[in-house]
Amino acid sequence: MFIVDAHLDLSMNALEWNRDLTQPVAAINERELGLTDKPDRAKATVSLPELRKGNIGLVVATQIARYVAPGNKLPGWHSPQQAWAQTQGQLAWYKAMEDAGEMVQVNNLATLNKHIKLWADGTDSTTKPIGYILSLEGADSLVTVGHLERAYNAGLRAVGPAHYGPGRYAQGTDATGFMGPKGHELLKEMERLNIILDATHLCDDSFWEALDNFNGHVWASHNNCRALVNHNRQYSDEQIKAIIDRGAVIGAALDAWMMVPDWVRGESTPRGMNCNLEVMIDHIDHICQLAGNALHVGMGTDLDGAFGREQCPYDLETIADLQKVTGLLAKRGYTDTDIENMMHGNWLRFLRKAWADK
Repeated sequence: MFIVDAHLDLSMNALEWNRDLTQPVAAINERELGLTDKPDRAKATVSLPELRKGNIGLVVATQIARYVAPGNKLPGWHSPQQAWAQTQGQLAWYKAMEDAGEMVQVNNLATLNKHIKLWADGTDSTTKPIGYILSLEGADSLVTVGHLERAYNAGLRAVGPAHYGPGRYAQGTDATGFMGPKGHELLKEMERLNIILDATHLCDDSFWEALDNFNGHVWASHNNCRALVNHNRQYSDEQIKAIIDRGAVIGAALDAWMMVPDWVRGESTPRGMNCNLEVMIDHIDHICQLAGNALHVGMGTDLDGAFGREQCPYDLETIADLQKVTGLLAKRGYTDTDIENMMHGNWLRFLRKAWADK
């Protein structure tokens, strides 16, 4: 089945993790044997060949660079200009992949329909380019709100105003507080440019403020349920219902600490915590029950988002194993139409509506 994954940090892996994503996952991991600078070395799950193997032909791919003020202990850049430069390097990598025929940017209705037609033509997918929709995870790198139009002209189509901690335009995971005037200015410009608001990572205060002040299209690229894992990174039932009312689709994430309660980083193991793909279905099912249908959930795995096999479902070796999800959904009683919607149809319907007038 054709799959859309709404959140992959591909350029981060290529540039910060120094991974050649044109290679098979096995080759990437073999080259990392013995490295200890990252906790997920030799445990990667994502590469472009593996996406093709899994028939994952369209992804939302990120740019990401956090600004950290003095005293902020999170990793990040010491000025917005440095963060902007980092995202431009990431953009250059995507362009290099386009030049190599490995990827193609999808940024409007025409390119979307052309790409979906290519992947549906019945020919061998091993040489087809992976389509990517460019998204900015955390807006700190926008030196000014005026930089947003420059980013849009380069293909940016979705923005999450915050990531972890306090941000320049909104407050993120583990932070509290509101967006303020600069955040409101950003939302207004996003609405003017028809850029999708990715509500993922907004702290509760900023989440509700964003919904109150943004009239454009909203999605949540990679979020799970607070009712199942009680942490501010997850959505409460009230938040889930609110963005469903806005027509949102929520991407189910495969970071183990977001899937099972009481995960201890660096100590817990997927098998020890019984974290498998069935747990993903638990989160999906919870959202479907709140919605009363299967029209607001999709895949948003975040695989290799600074974690690897040490912190994802134990029955997933590479991202190609997303194909297993279809059978698990069927076992839970979801219809073929429901499954098609959750694997690709909901994201495609959302995009076609969002881009109908552009």
